[in-house]
Amino acid sequence: MALREKTVVITGAARGIGRACAVRAADEGADLVLVDIGGDLPEVPYPLGSADQLERTARLCRERGASVLVAPADVRSSAAVSAAVTAAVDRFGRIDALINNAGVGAPSGRPAHEVTEEEWRVMLEVNLSGPWRLITAVAPVMLAQRAGSIVNVASTAGLVGYRHFAGYVASKHGLVGLSKAAALDYAPANIRVNALCPGPVRDDPAVDGQMTAVVADALGISYEEQEAVYLESVATGSLVDPADVAGAAVWLAGDDSRMVTGTVVTVDAGFTAR
Repeated sequence: MALREKTVVITGAARGIGRACAVRAADEGADLVLVDIGGDLPEVPYPLGSADQLERTARLCRERGASVLVAPADVRSSAAVSAAVTAAVDRFGRIDALINNAGVGAPSGRPAHEVTEEEWRVMLEVNLSGPWRLITAVAPVMLAQRAGSIVNVASTAGLVGYRHFAGYVASKHGLVGLSKAAALDYAPANIRVNALCPGPVRDDPAVDGQMTAVVADALGISYEEQEAVYLESVATGSLVDPADVAGAAVWLAGDDSRMVTGTVVTVDAGFTAR
């Protein structure tokens, strides 16, 4: 019960890695604030987490004994983020950990010069400015407590380049940099900030995962073809499960990692070792 008596805010909680993090945090005793947009964006060419999926995540967590607040919010909106954090503090009185997981993988699949300004903008607004907005809303709470942990879910794309994914790579590299800078800002107040870089992650139906499918669609190939490419790129011969990422996120959120800050934790089956 590594998160007993802790309140954890998780963005992008409707499905995929976000749901896996929420369920694992519930198993570890946390009270949970689950944030997701609950609808689609016209610039993103695939369905985003729905309100029904967010409610399913909440139900799974409550079945494990967690107290849960569902807080729909678009991370592109400072007002929506602020309202979600205010609701969290009103409900639970504190915020011990933030898992910044919300993100989009497309529009992608083209060389950098073919990306439109609006496509570039939405990628950075969600993947980089979104986590920053959550930090700006949560940091005052953690500063008052003089304790907290922030986990920014980046990607191996925050460490290496991917052909035809310039916006995604730029946003995730930026998130790694934000994590390191914020770690220095808040270390004197015992607030830790780390970047978690997963990949390649299997699309697990149990959590409604779909990011491998999104990458495949962006590149115009089948899911099976993209999975084969991933399998050739990892050292272990098997893909990462969302639960593997969730385990690392919960460790970073809890006290067992109390001396870990300003660093990057990869959960990538050896992808970046080559």
